[in-house]
Amino acid sequence: MRTNIKYTRISSTPDIERHIASRIQTIEKLIDPKDESAQAQVEVAKTSDHHKSGDVYRAEINMHIAGGDFYAFSEESDLQKALDSVRDEIVRKLKTRKDKRMSFIRRGGRKIKDYLKGFIKSKKIK
Repeated sequence: MRTNIKYTRISSTPDIERHIASRIQTIEKLIDPKDESAQAQVEVAKTSDHHKSGDVYRAEINMHIAGGDFYAFSEESDLQKALDSVRDEIVRKLKTRKDKRMSFIRRGGRKIKDYLKGFIKSKKIK
């Protein structure tokens, strides 16, 4: 999966890059490895310098995979907390998509099975 990282009003450090890479790695586990169109755009920002109670950090992920686009953002007082909550939101959305898809496949399979049961019963009666 291709990943683009954008820093706004904050400088890139190895610690931040490592933290982002580990969060993206957990998201990649839920994506089909054959999907070559998968990409994630991550933006990490410091929203402003004049908050009364300290700095506010914003993390957002805009993801595109085959079959859908996903977006999540979070604002927290700590950058790591913002990245963690954004990751949790994207993971939740990806799992919901997978569950809906599997439910659709199972319903279709159930309808085919019921149809075949009815077809076989009608053959035995004759």
